[in-house]
Amino acid sequence: MPLTVGVEEEFLLLDPESWHSLPLVERVRAALPAELRPASRHEFRLSILEMVTPVCTDLGELRGHLAANRRAAAEAARRTGVRLVAVGATPVAEPDRSVAHSPRYRAIARHYGPIARDPALCGAHVHVGVPDRDLAVRVCTALRPWLPLLQAVTANSPFAGGEDTGHDSWRGIAGERWPGIGPTPPLDSFADYERTVAELVASGSMFEPELVWWYARPSLLYPTVEVRVADACPTSDDTVLLAALVRGLVATLSAEVRAEKAAPAVPEHLLRAAHWNACHTGLAGTLTDPLRRTARLAGDMIAELFTAIAPALAAHGDLELVQAGLLRLRDEGNGATRLRRAARSSGGLPGALHARAEETAAP
Repeated sequence: MPLTVGVEEEFLLLDPESWHSLPLVERVRAALPAELRPASRHEFRLSILEMVTPVCTDLGELRGHLAANRRAAAEAARRTGVRLVAVGATPVAEPDRSVAHSPRYRAIARHYGPIARDPALCGAHVHVGVPDRDLAVRVCTALRPWLPLLQAVTANSPFAGGEDTGHDSWRGIAGERWPGIGPTPPLDSFADYERTVAELVASGSMFEPELVWWYARPSLLYPTVEVRVADACPTSDDTVLLAALVRGLVATLSAEVRAEKAAPAVPEHLLRAAHWNACHTGLAGTLTDPLRRTARLAGDMIAELFTAIAPALAAHGDLELVQAGLLRLRDEGNGATRLRRAARSSGGLPGALHARAEETAAP
């Protein structure tokens, strides 16, 4: 039985002249076709639109929903006077950093202060269905050493303040100012998860349980493992590749958990170093392998990931899709590489963001 998969994609709403982020999400949602409004959500920041797919088992079906969501949202944005752009961090500026109009969001903003007024960040969140939450928690623990690689593969936010940050994923660097964002702690049951979250809320560092935004977590709403480490992906094909890799990992690690194979111990300092390095270098150089405790070429680590999950990919009918996606990734680079390349050849950052807006909505 194939594991189900669903995706939440966050997009920035940018002014087509200044490329500043604009707080127009409610107007854009109102401009969506009526049948797609239920698939849209506003986030903490009013310059972000989130679009959600239905639960799918086939990745072709998933891609169809992703593409339809993007086309409709891009057209609604155009009618509102903004552009929908798939990038992981505010690339130029966000003059209005007000939060969504709800008592909860205002309370969160008061609790976290200036952190809550940082420029907006956008991710792609993949949900993979699992039968119970204890399994979900143990899979999240087993995912820990793999997630820095997924972060490097999907890094797509090299610009901030109108300048190249020198990092492939500024979202990953800036996001860790929030105490709820970071590697998943090693946990062995849902009761362990609930106890850990309750301790964090009691400590004051976590405003509420819903603000646990670890890179992988058991969803509080659905019977899924939710992987949140990825930047917003440039195209529907990039998002489908991410979903395939995540589903392959969850399927592979679920089998290992059921077989009582212990998750590998990962030193916390090396895991955090691996995430920082993934955000910094992306796929352009070496990455930190937290299991082997050494630097390795990104291409070698991707090949190792593919070998590890190939049986699960084959069982889901995703093997050829992932092979093609990884070849494209090798030839074209991740989103950060492609955005920098466009900035060099398309009239600087404004030209690159115009091209990315077109790419975001491409069929």
